[in-house]
Amino acid sequence: MQTSEEEFLSPADMKKVIAEEAVSRFIKDDMVVGLGTGSTSYFAIMKIGELVSSGYNLKCVATSLQSEKLARSCGINVVDLDEVSKIDVTIDGADEVDPKMQLIKGLGGALLREKIVAAATVKEVIVVGNDKIVDRLGTKAPLPVEVLPFGHKHTGHALSKFGCDPVLRMAGDTPFITDSGNYIYDCRFDHIEMPYHLEMAINNISGVVENGLFLNTAYEVLVCDRRRNITAMSDRVNKELGGNNIRVL
Repeated sequence: MQTSEEEFLSPADMKKVIAEEAVSRFIKDDMVVGLGTGSTSYFAIMKIGELVSSGYNLKCVATSLQSEKLARSCGINVVDLDEVSKIDVTIDGADEVDPKMQLIKGLGGALLREKIVAAATVKEVIVVGNDKIVDRLGTKAPLPVEVLPFGHKHTGHALSKFGCDPVLRMAGDTPFITDSGNYIYDCRFDHIEMPYHLEMAINNISGVVENGLFLNTAYEVLVCDRRRNITAMSDRVNKELGGNNIRVL
């Protein structure tokens, strides 16, 4: 029997379901919480705002000015990263996830702050729809690379030597500017063969600030499909690594 289209979740509903599930599973009272950036993180922030309204005592660190503004509007206590020693849990989205829970992030324009916050986080929880799962990174989404505005065309030319097509991200007729005052080149690959090598090589280019490869970052990836099924990727990845109790980092 065929399932009618009305029984499937819309892309927006998938994001809401998976974001709220992550908040329910991972956020506890008195935590320091990292707030991601993007359309999926929007629903997580809204749910966290509900917890705060119900009496939760949370300190939150935002990965972007956009997320900070939304959080404050929800009554969430937003603090500077340097005011806390660590972040207990960060909930964020991703643009691509491969079978080993390696990520491409940054299409929302906040990759630098997202990576800094992730580095300070004990449990980085990634929430995605199943359309973001790929066999190899770089097959669907471009790789964002944040660069200094000074000499950015030369930086873009250097990026092209890795076999990609780097396109300067625009906001209308002018370059998109990140919260840190930088530009972003979106680098289109057929696929990324050796992500660890590429990450190091890109970051060695003069003028590059950071790139959107988030490798060995995710503590958990929760995946939602259009039938509302939710899968925790770490269960399978841990088994492939030889045991159920291995923490994937």
